Amino acid sequence: MRILGIVAEYNPFHNGHFHHIQKSKEIAESDYTVCVMSGNFIQRGLPALVNKWSRTKMALSNNIDLVIELPVYYSLSSAEQFAFASVSILDSLGIVDSICFGSECGNVEILDGIAKTLTEEPEEFKKALVKHLDTGVSFPSARTLALKDCMECHSSNTLTDTISQPNNILGIEYIKALKKLKSKIKPFTIKRFKTDYNSTEPHTEIASATAIRKIISEDDFEMVKRVMPTSAFEILKNEIDQGRGPILPEAFETAILTQLRRTDIKSLANNLDVSEGIENRIKKASLSSGSLAELLVKIKTKRYTLTHIQRIIMCNLLGINKEDSELFNANGGPQYIRILGFNSKGKELLSKIKSSSLPLVTAPHDFLKDCNPVQSKMLNADITATDIFCLGYPDKSQRKASQDFYQKIISV
Repeated sequence: MRILGIVAEYNPFHNGHFHHIQKSKEIAESDYTVCVMSGNFIQRGLPALVNKWSRTKMALSNNIDLVIELPVYYSLSSAEQFAFASVSILDSLGIVDSICFGSECGNVEILDGIAKTLTEEPEEFKKALVKHLDTGVSFPSARTLALKDCMECHSSNTLTDTISQPNNILGIEYIKALKKLKSKIKPFTIKRFKTDYNSTEPHTEIASATAIRKIISEDDFEMVKRVMPTSAFEILKNEIDQGRGPILPEAFETAILTQLRRTDIKSLANNLDVSEGIENRIKKASLSSGSLAELLVKIKTKRYTLTHIQRIIMCNLLGINKEDSELFNANGGPQYIRILGFNSKGKELLSKIKSSSLPLVTAPHDFLKDCNPVQSKMLNADITATDIFCLGYPDKSQRKASQDFYQKIISV
């Protein structure tokens, strides 16, 4: 019995995701598939288009057998933390044999070589990284330049292309995590199919999630239907028809600005991913901006990418800070395995992971009665995140809190 691990956001689930699952199962020769999926907020610092339970349904209807939630502390973290936590959850299950991720290069050996340098961090690399950071470039750019200085086995052009593309970056981080954990999980990668991660245009039956979100904002559901599996499209359309989507960042515009204006500089500096005085720029921008778009433009710098800034302001809204993150990391990272849903094959898997190194959470209310303070803090952050996320529902009658307590595990 072979079990494949996949890390995803499915925001929303589209034909490219279906292709990835099918190809991954083929390459890994797997019998079962487990997915660690971001909850209601995603790694780009945005709310998910629809809630985590509807996206779980999409996954389970399209050859994923078991869906586990990635805690919000990690779904809103840097690529490194996001990947480490996801791989850590898969590794803790004790039954996953492989992980397969999409990448622009489609070559796991190249990604592994880069991951090895980044994991071992030879002195030459450290010095080069500091040198380039001192020029004022962003961390990703400095890291690329430092790798160029250290890795003679790759041409500069190949290395630049590899390390600058988002799925390659995540792939490198997945492999780094496997190395740090000394995991037995074997990595595979497949080349991304037809369209780029950030592409805003559909290509026949394949479109990126970014393109689909753009099409949805234009109310072109015939086009959306063409680029999503039928079951996933029907789930998405139902959520929209029921007033539970689409959730757009602008839905939280006033809340974000309110929270930033009432947060002092010291507290802003304690937000996740804040460093080098960017808190002062954020505070100043919050006082002079009347919209989310204006706020982002005023904060953005050469060193701080738009995605980085979006994560900071979303963490501020949700109350996610450095101290809690350090506490979780000191305690090994993710504190539990939150089951969002399963199909019949996934139900079989649940019986095989009872010896997991982390506790399984199927009923949050019951788990909170007996868990330790660190576990409680992490799970309550997810509950709060859902409570805030629901305020973005177009239908105000759907905005009730505590949905993590009364929403049942999805069974397909």
